[in-house]
Amino acid sequence: MNTAHIVSSFDRDLETAQALVMRMGGLVEVALLDAAEALDTRDEDLAARVRAGDAAIDALEDQINTQCALLLALRGPTAGDLRTVLTVMKIAAALERAGDYAKNLAKRTAILSRMTPVAGASGSIRRLAKAVVQMLTDALDAYIRRDVKLAEDVRARDREIDQMYNSIFREFLTHMMEDPRNIGPCMHLHFIAKNIERVGDHATSVAEQVIYLVTGALPGDERPKVDSTGTGT
Repeated sequence: MNTAHIVSSFDRDLETAQALVMRMGGLVEVALLDAAEALDTRDEDLAARVRAGDAAIDALEDQINTQCALLLALRGPTAGDLRTVLTVMKIAAALERAGDYAKNLAKRTAILSRMTPVAGASGSIRRLAKAVVQMLTDALDAYIRRDVKLAEDVRARDREIDQMYNSIFREFLTHMMEDPRNIGPCMHLHFIAKNIERVGDHATSVAEQVIYLVTGALPGDERPKVDSTGTGT
């Protein structure tokens, strides 16, 4: 009876941590989409709400880390249970970084709203953000379902995000060459695009953690990258 009670308590505590992860993921997804919308529509109020909302994302990561630390200290999980706790912590860390990138995107909105718009640029950014958010959504779904196939699909999609980013980078170069007045706004827009591309990297990291959780090993092959801009990843 005592053993059954301990196992039941561990499961409840772990479910709590996992529920916090999913709540955190939802906040990050909304922050990214709202930040992209704020940029596209030049909505400084929405951008300000995205920046303010980052505190809630950080607070959830703190809660998750505290919950997982207690699980490790008091429950002494082993094997699959230990992998689950470690995976939860790593996913939370990836989501926190993605939230930071959403906040950084929103910070640029106020600056760009005072600059001459670059034709088509904010729409390209928004499409990139939507594709990355879909990756993140699918990575979290793969975690909940313990779906290795879906996780592998998310990991493969990182190449598509890189290609979208490369295309946007070339688009910005063209705008800057055509009109020097575009150099300032395009530099800010490139920073934003690079931040969103990095969120794709974190979504891929979540997918890799799912593979580790289910199989006990991280993918053995190098993550495919197609960044041809020379700006790093």
